[in-house]
Amino acid sequence: MSKMCEVCGKKPVVGSTISHAHNVNKRRFNPNLQSVRALVDGKAKKIKVCTSCIRSGHVVKA
Repeated sequence: MSKMCEVCGKKPVVGSTISHAHNVNKRRFNPNLQSVRALVDGKAKKIKVCTSCIRSGHVVKA
């Protein structure tokens, strides 16, 4: 299962952690995904949705 929002398509982005000594390491910023029972085509289905889609009302909960 991919770490991607099924409504808006938000997925992880890559960045860097930079220490005080400027040591640079790669890191991932993952979206805040939640499993939600939502209405998809009139039927209840479990989907992974980011919290910004839930708060903005793009998802109708079953």
